[in-house]
Amino acid sequence: MEQFDERRRGFEAKFVADQDMVFRITARRNRLVAQWAAERMKLTPAETDAYAKAVVQADFEEAGDEDVIRKLLGDLTAAGIDVDEAEVRRALDEKLIEARRQLMESR
Repeated sequence: MEQFDERRRGFEAKFVADQDMVFRITARRNRLVAQWAAERMKLTPAETDAYAKAVVQADFEEAGDEDVIRKLLGDLTAAGIDVDEAEVRRALDEKLIEARRQLMESR
């Protein structure tokens, strides 16, 4: 019975570690895509940093990426940038790859 308890604890620890990595990758991706959007909006470095924090925070509004997409699309459109949802989704996909690579390299 002790073997099963050890296995269960091992699986639980792996699950927690995996979930932590997913969270870190998503937060990094959101920061990177916010920097992409900030560059397009020609924000200053200080504004870019604040904007990146706002985009990361926006991801906590609901499950999934829709809250982040809505924020980015709304902000870019409000800034007069010609962008569509497909372009924002493409940027999210590209930045997800970059975020994974950055976190794997930092290990």
